Amino acid sequence: MAQTMSMDRLAQLRGAPVYDSAGDKIGEVEEIFYDYQSNEPEWIGLGTGFFGKKRVLVPVRDASIEGDGVSVPYSKDVVKGSPDIDGEEISSETERELYAYYAGGDTDAPTAREGSVTRHEEELQVGKRPVQTGEARLRKWVETEPVDVDVELKRETAHVTREQIDEPVSDAEIGEDEVKVPLRAEEPVVAKQTVAKERVGLEKDVETDRQTVSDEVRKERVDVEGDQGS
Repeated sequence: MAQTMSMDRLAQLRGAPVYDSAGDKIGEVEEIFYDYQSNEPEWIGLGTGFFGKKRVLVPVRDASIEGDGVSVPYSKDVVKGSPDIDGEEISSETERELYAYYAGGDTDAPTAREGSVTRHEEELQVGKRPVQTGEARLRKWVETEPVDVDVELKRETAHVTREQIDEPVSDAEIGEDEVKVPLRAEEPVVAKQTVAKERVGLEKDVETDRQTVSDEVRKERVDVEGDQGS
């Protein structure tokens, strides 16, 4: 449902979409032109993509809040064909042309003012950029530790066996003799091999924080000096 336009509400609608009589978007609220004497908003300046560098104005009196933006009772072609605007002030002659153009012969159209100025405001725009806040590292080093491993080793030993015999021998000689039997044993043999035991990596997680950014913005104000009519 359309809502009546107010000065405060209009100031909040900078950058809001502007829709024509068919409901199609024709641009965004870019500038607000105020009456020099009353300091009331009179014209909405549109920023559009299809009008090129031409400055396009529509009267505030015909605009209304519609949903998320501003609605005007004109077609895109009508707005596109409005008189050209040069500079940041609207002369009384140009304002008469604008009212006559949009009124289309309407005798109730407001009388053009003798002059107007554009009031500007700074708006705080906060962006984001990536910065390095720290560093995570994986470092590998070597440490030596003692290891004990039990192993069973076999060792040959000799012992004397005796067997009683009692039989005659004819060719035996009595004398000295010696028999040698080799004895063997196992000894440990140590070897090393490298075995992969674990894979360690780094993964990044993203956490979202909310931070308040404070700054100052400048706003233009309009004061009227000199004689003023009622």
